[in-house]
Amino acid sequence: MIIPVRCFTCGKLVGDRWDEFTRRTKSGENALEVLDSLGLKRYCCRRMLLSNVEIIDEVLRFYEEAEKRKEARSFY
Repeated sequence: MIIPVRCFTCGKLVGDRWDEFTRRTKSGENALEVLDSLGLKRYCCRRMLLSNVEIIDEVLRFYEEAEKRKEARSFY
């Protein structure tokens, strides 16, 4: 899923913090401390980063399979 630019509830910008959040949490930092240091104090804004699921790779796989089927049908 693509991270939203703004918080759905309060409208604060959160999308610009996604890259740093993922980089720091993957390196082993505590997610709560990272969110605090990024300036995300409201729970609605924290939710935007914590609940995001990256499913773009799975979606692309289905798209590529559909394109292959479409190409195979065009040969007939």
